[in-house]
Formats: sequence, structure tokens, C-alpha cells
Amino acid sequence: MKRLLITGAAGTLGGFAREHLAGFADELRLSDVTPVTDLAQHETFVAADLGDKDAVEEVVRGCDGIVHFGGISVEKGFDLIERANLRGVFNLYEAARKHGNPRIIFASSNHAIGFYPQGQRIDADAPPLSDGLYGASKVYGEQLAVLYWQKFGVETARVRIGSCVPKPLNRRMLSTWLSPRDMFGLAKCCFAVPELGCPVVYGASHSDTSWWDNSKVAYLGWTPQDSAETYRAEVEAAHPPETVPEDESRFQGGVFTAYPIYQS
Repeated sequence: MKRLLITGAAGTLGGFAREHLAGFADELRLSDVTPVTDLAQHETFVAADLGDKDAVEEVVRGCDGIVHFGGISVEKGFDLIERANLRGVFNLYEAARKHGNPRIIFASSNHAIGFYPQGQRIDADAPPLSDGLYGASKVYGEQLAVLYWQKFGVETARVRIGSCVPKPLNRRMLSTWLSPRDMFGLAKCCFAVPELGCPVVYGASHSDTSWWDNSKVAYLGWTPQDSAETYRAEVEAAHPPETVPEDESRFQGGVFTAYPIYQS
């Protein structure tokens, strides 16, 4: 790959992407509203607000693939989510359509299915049950990806990311944890497979208590290398069951299911 675009490059996932995708493309084009200044030799930075159609079109131009982490990543008011996660995703797909249909890794979220009970195992055909405005915006993004796949042939991996952090931090994350290494191992598989289509993929490393079934995307050839079981004893000792709030332990989306709808 000659040029790979990483949106949201100044954020946590963007930082992981820069580390794990170094060398995957001749150039990593980084974009965000926040400047990235510590550029490596193979990196360039182009500022772009996802809500600005012309800016998004320019940042997508000439790219062979896109890892889309940009946007609002937590529960916020509708105005913020609308600009970045609704209009911004539309702008991204329109730019991709105009500039050669680069393959896209779309960072969806477990919050698109957050109201499924913990312990219920679901697969790619499970209907969305978003747990807030943020989760609903990810459902919108997933469906926009389907539209652009069916209508224009833009291929997308709709990755419902669990908890992409260096290690699990609580009991819920023992089921949702996605190591950075596994996140970008998955991304590489999605770019490498001859025909991607527009699949839903659950982004989680191995866990004996996994809630998510990826059997329908076995064709990607992705096998997680890391396991939440490595940390189970440590996490369970630090968080005895009686100390875990009900909001965190009832639904797959955890505490997001209890957040109010923010008005602004």
C-alpha cells in the first residue's frame, strides 16, 4: 500500500495505529482536528474537521486505504455527535466514492449493541441495540457503509471494537478487551483479503467469557494473538463481584446504558 489514511490520529487509537501500522504503507497520512507534531519519516499530517466536506475530500484524495478512528468516541450531546459521527462519516464515504473507493476500516463500537445482556452470545446478524447517542451514531455509520458497498462498491470492515486498551481494567473488559496488537492484526487482514465486502467484525481478543461470535468472518483469516485470560486473576482480585456496580455488570455496553441523553 502506498498511502494509508488514519483519521483521529491524535487520539488513543490513532496512536496505537501509528505504532502498529508503521511499515504497512509507504506513507501514513495522519489527520485530526488536533495537530500531530511528532511525525516519523514515513508520516505526514493533514488537518481536517470531519464536518468540513471539502477538507475531508482533500485528505482522502490519493489514499489507498482508510482507518477511520475520527469522531466523537464517548457519549456526548447530539450537536457534537451529529457533526463528527453523522455528517463526518457521510463526508468520508462521499470522498471515498469520488477518489477510487479505497477500502475502509470503520471503527464501530460495542455500544452499537450495548443493550444485549452480558453473557448472551451474539454474531454478525444480531440486530443493533445501541445504548446511547454515540452507539446510535455507530449504527448509522455501519448502515452508511452498507449503502456505499451496495451502491458504489466501497468495501468496509465494520469493526465493533470492544475495549482497546493495553490490558483489561475491570471485570466487563475481561469479555470485551481488544489488545492493540490484535486490533491492527485484524486491520491488516481486512486490507489483505482479496474480497472484503462489508462485514460486521467484533473486535475482541480471546476470552473464555466472550459474548461475540466471529465465525461468519472466518474468511478474513484473523486469529487473536492475545487473551484476556492472562489478566483474569489480577482483575478479579482487584474487583470482587460485590464491588461492581449493577450498571457495569448488567448489559454489554456497561455504564453507557445508564447515561442520560445529553442535550448539548
